Amino acid sequence: MRFDILTLFPEIFSGYLQQSLLKAAIARGLVDVRLWNFRDWATDRHKSVDDKPYGGGPGMLLSCQPVFDAVEAVQADTTEPGQLVMLSPQGRPLTHKLVEQLVTSPRLLLLCGRYEGFDDRIREGLAPLEISVGDFVTNGGEVPAMLVVDSVIRLVPEVLGEETSHQYDSFAESGLLEHPQYTRPREFRGMHVPDILLSGNHQQIASWRQEQSSLRTRQRRPDLWMASGGSGDVAPDTLKTLETTESNP
Repeated sequence: MRFDILTLFPEIFSGYLQQSLLKAAIARGLVDVRLWNFRDWATDRHKSVDDKPYGGGPGMLLSCQPVFDAVEAVQADTTEPGQLVMLSPQGRPLTHKLVEQLVTSPRLLLLCGRYEGFDDRIREGLAPLEISVGDFVTNGGEVPAMLVVDSVIRLVPEVLGEETSHQYDSFAESGLLEHPQYTRPREFRGMHVPDILLSGNHQQIASWRQEQSSLRTRQRRPDLWMASGGSGDVAPDTLKTLETTESNP
């Protein structure tokens, strides 16, 4: 899968591309990440890419010409056009379901804004898919772009060492949060691994994990719990304990 990242600060990605799963995926040819600088398409001697907004107001906006020219040139870099994505706080929330849609595209072009954002004709003329990584504003689209890359590559075949790993992540398949997990030692500072996980009974362990996933989601993300149907995966005695805890914080 190929990612084309269009930004004013490509150097921000230098360390990120050299770490962990992404570095290994690039080395194995499973993922291709290419960086492009909007300034390379600026036409004046100052390499200007921004200007003051009409009507007044603080800050500067990224101008149409360098962004349009950059996108058109990068799209033409290969015969296979990519899905254009604009990182924007006004965009569609980045969810696991959206990530599953994004990974079906063999190529993503990620537009990283800066300053006060883009001239709105960039949205109008290029019609990108706008994606928000949360209800907050960052200094630019670079970190949100990393979040998109990080979440998408996990679903690219062979990127994860264990191909079923992502199936148990929070939000995957059931839409619920992931169950608690533990490793050695069995006891640490008075905290113990639940006995069920040491039982060797895989059916009971699977049932416990499902219950804990439902319990954690109901407790921490009631919106997800309701969206999943609020099914009766939580045992009545556990649910009663939870309700008592919620009413007596």
